[in-house]
Amino acid sequence: MKLVDSSVWIDYFNGVVSRETNLLHQLLASEPVVVGDIILSEVLRGFNLDADFNKAKSALLALPVLELCGKDIAVKSAENYRLLRTKGVTIRKTVDMIIGTFCIENGLPLLHCDKDFEPMEKHLGLKVL
Repeated sequence: MKLVDSSVWIDYFNGVVSRETNLLHQLLASEPVVVGDIILSEVLRGFNLDADFNKAKSALLALPVLELCGKDIAVKSAENYRLLRTKGVTIRKTVDMIIGTFCIENGLPLLHCDKDFEPMEKHLGLKVL
């Protein structure tokens, strides 16, 4: 099972060709890909046209959707944030901290193209694709 961050989904739906979007395309044809509830919201909110929104919503909801944040992940993501701060790293977005922590705690590799996840990989053991 692989979790894909909104940074990749947004590029994918916008037709951006990159290492990450190519990998997502391959994964969708061959391996289980899951969507996080927060990621679902981040991706869908960006569509201007109803037809595009509905098409993306149908595609994403065809995949398993995981609830990424509950009490335990909220506390652990705050702990991880504080730990990274002691190392001189500040993660810009709370959502990224939650996504990264969920993946770490559940052993899920993350496909992303967002530099906020790099310190989580280096210092917290986040597995990335």
